[in-house]
Amino acid sequence: MNFPSKVLEKAVEEISGLPGIGKKSALRLALHLLRQSPSQGVALGNAIQKLVTDIKYCQECHNFSDEEICEICNNPKRNSEILCIVEDVRDVMAIENTSKFNGKYLVLGGKISPMEGIGPNQLNISSIEKKLNEGSVKELIFALSATMEGDTTAYYLYKKFKGFPVTFSSIARGIAVGDELEYADEISLGRSIVNRLPYNEKS
Repeated sequence: MNFPSKVLEKAVEEISGLPGIGKKSALRLALHLLRQSPSQGVALGNAIQKLVTDIKYCQECHNFSDEEICEICNNPKRNSEILCIVEDVRDVMAIENTSKFNGKYLVLGGKISPMEGIGPNQLNISSIEKKLNEGSVKELIFALSATMEGDTTAYYLYKKFKGFPVTFSSIARGIAVGDELEYADEISLGRSIVNRLPYNEKS
């Protein structure tokens, strides 16, 4: 692809580095930006810069946050006795969109997957242990994807923490086997949280 400008070429190169965007799509986006007022392009650039420099990970749950502690963890109306274990920040957003859950979260940052070289030590499992040791958590909900890796992760966590005086539960399988949480519709996901099931070694 030949470019009349090195600046345009560099912009297309950077945009095409985003997931799901090829060189042609990147060029269309770059040309669209050039057709807008300069202030819109500057606003987009500033927003991206702040996204990269200002977003933090919550020290309590590892969700994205503008502050050291996120709004959910800081909210006194949330039930601290129920801790929902999710793989990814997108799962928190998906569950929050259902308006069916009033507990708190712990974002693992992935799931155990030997094929991808991801083991327990690379996840935020120590944060779960810290919360359990504090004694306020009464229920752990496994809201993990209905995949082999998700089931493996839930089983590992159950075995590791079953000595603590907590109830283990798992979201109901209103989510199809093999599905990721973030792609579930809000009604099905909401029902899965509300109708969660007891978790044990045979789940």
